[in-house]
Amino acid sequence: MKGAVSFGDQVEISSGDSSSSNTDDPKMEIKWMKNTITVDQPVSELDSEDSILRRARMYQEYMKVVPLPTQRGFVIPFTSWVGLAASMKELYGQPLHYLTNVHMKKLDSIRFGSDDEDVPLDTIIDPSKAEATIWLIEEVHRSTSSHHYIARLWLADPMYHIHVDAIFPKLQNSSK
Repeated sequence: MKGAVSFGDQVEISSGDSSSSNTDDPKMEIKWMKNTITVDQPVSELDSEDSILRRARMYQEYMKVVPLPTQRGFVIPFTSWVGLAASMKELYGQPLHYLTNVHMKKLDSIRFGSDDEDVPLDTIIDPSKAEATIWLIEEVHRSTSSHHYIARLWLADPMYHIHVDAIFPKLQNSSK
């Protein structure tokens, strides 16, 4: 059976952080899926494009209605962008958008090999500016991201859910 892999075979797994641009080409993603997903896989392992698209649409619609915190101004010590984002989530009880979480991971990865790689970020970048930067990026992702784009990324990364926060703040009922 073409594309089938037995449990004894070794398979190269990529986190999607490589410099290849295959994730930008939907045809390549579909080709990859056809070569990777086999008929004998359990249904729970398969996410159809339609179900991922629906999930991405619901996710983006939800993130659009989650208000950004208005009371800010805490000085949060941090050593990495991912660490600052985690502290902000905990402090404000707010999820950060999938794309923001991925962006924070990318910002940390570009420091690898730099002269100040081991220097805590809060000694390089003012903590208030760093927090404001994350909230600005978050606002852009919440209000302007396409669910089609998010779905394409999710289809290309079977582990996408690790970047989706499981924080659900209470939303104000606007129908009063």
